[in-house]
Amino acid sequence: MIRVLLGIISIILIWGYTWVTMKIAIRDIPPFLFASLRLLIGAIALFIILKVQRKRLSIGKENLKPYLIMSLLMPLGYLGVTTYGMQFVDSGKSSVLVYTMPIFVTIISHFKLNEKINMYKMIGLIFGLIGLLFILGIELINFDKKVVFGELLLLISALCWASANVYSKLNFKNKDIIQMNAWQCFMGAIFLLIISLILETNPSIQWSNEAILSTLFNGLFSTAFTFVVWFWVLNKIDASKASMALMFVPILGLIFGWLQLGEKITFNIIIGSFFICASIFMIAYRFKSASKSTSIKKLRDVS
Repeated sequence: MIRVLLGIISIILIWGYTWVTMKIAIRDIPPFLFASLRLLIGAIALFIILKVQRKRLSIGKENLKPYLIMSLLMPLGYLGVTTYGMQFVDSGKSSVLVYTMPIFVTIISHFKLNEKINMYKMIGLIFGLIGLLFILGIELINFDKKVVFGELLLLISALCWASANVYSKLNFKNKDIIQMNAWQCFMGAIFLLIISLILETNPSIQWSNEAILSTLFNGLFSTAFTFVVWFWVLNKIDASKASMALMFVPILGLIFGWLQLGEKITFNIIIGSFFICASIFMIAYRFKSASKSTSIKKLRDVS
């Protein structure tokens, strides 16, 4: 149990600090190019893990379509859009907005997975909406075009992340998780590189030590290492308990951004973050309660 706890803590710390390193990297490297490099490094690391474990590397022609769709949703839609949007928004606030993902999962799952919205879901959705209103309120009133644009992109990336989670649940039940992510990272890296070559013409790239280290950190730790550890943790404890730990990631994102980058943490951000974290908690708690209700119903049916 101590190893599981250490695994969760390492994931939270790395994912929380990732937002700072992303902000540092895109100061010197164009966002789409950075995202492509991060995914490529992560993909290579995951392919090496597959090779060491002597698992199959190829995916087969029949799996090409779902892998391509996942690559468009997750690496391109989530990571690519997130990285681009972070040009206009502080790293800490970015982490909070992107971690509204469970709210979108709840809504999409209601229609696609027949997971009905119960009391816990509804409370979570209301908390999430209140949190967003607090965080976005100032920019919407002042209408800082660049900041509002960046915040909308971050919410779109959260929607893409949520869509990828639901799509994965529908189409990748019996697939090797590491293989799936290795290929989606590789395909996503290619897509983002093509976008970078088209949109980021004559880029001003400075291969500073900070940019290089941040890119390596994102590829090796934020993508490859934490992914393997996360799914190891999910095999050890209940998924709802593990998911509750995610609410600490945006909190750490805010703290690290304040400590290292000097980002301001306003009253609106604090209150908004509280409601969004409470939303994540209520949505995670809902799964636990639902599973208990199902078990009780089964016992009644048997008796």
